[in-house]
Amino acid sequence: MKETIHSYDDLLRMLDQLLKEKSEFNWDQFYSDRERKIPFFKDHPDENLMEYMELKKIKAGKALELGCGPGRNAIYLARHGFYVDAVDQSAEGLEWAKERAIEQKVQVNFIQKDIFEMEIEEGTYDLVYDSGCFHHIPPHRRMSYIDLVQRALKPDGAFALTCFVQGGELGGADISDWEVYRRKSMHGGLGFTDEKLKGIFHHFTPVEIRKMRDLNSETEKFGTSALLAALFKNK
Repeated sequence: MKETIHSYDDLLRMLDQLLKEKSEFNWDQFYSDRERKIPFFKDHPDENLMEYMELKKIKAGKALELGCGPGRNAIYLARHGFYVDAVDQSAEGLEWAKERAIEQKVQVNFIQKDIFEMEIEEGTYDLVYDSGCFHHIPPHRRMSYIDLVQRALKPDGAFALTCFVQGGELGGADISDWEVYRRKSMHGGLGFTDEKLKGIFHHFTPVEIRKMRDLNSETEKFGTSALLAALFKNK
């Protein structure tokens, strides 16, 4: 790779590499052992997503899920009338998701790709959903992330995400954006508050921001107060 910056994209790639050099985390390895006691490995959708549907805060249409992993939320949306494009970089995670979709006889369009390399026609989706991807997005990629969501959504479309609570028990580094680059690390994922989310996503209208509800696996929903759940509308 030529280490010369000629463009904004070159700058982004340099910063990507700067953080990547210190990180040894591998998502394929993470998903390869399906028996690990990871709460969101169970095929249970997010409790907030289910509530949005039940209370009609979102309605069936076309959905894009960013960082779908083993597909639990994408499959839930497909079962409830959505046409779903679900994107993830991990081949292991997507293989698991495809197996689940086949078992449950639902159709989901799973895509293996970096979300920042996707070509999306403007105004395609009624819903963009992100469960646990955003807190792994480095600060220098946030503008690209916001542009992606805005481009993807129809007017008045919904954008929802779950992310680490700042200083939460599952993660959520309480450090500034500048400190990420001083340390060359995101410490497993950044933490957020409702005010931080409102500031970052000020291009959207906030509908609701709250902690997820703590739930056990017997409820067949996923929920933990270590994560924030946020719902926005496209302006």
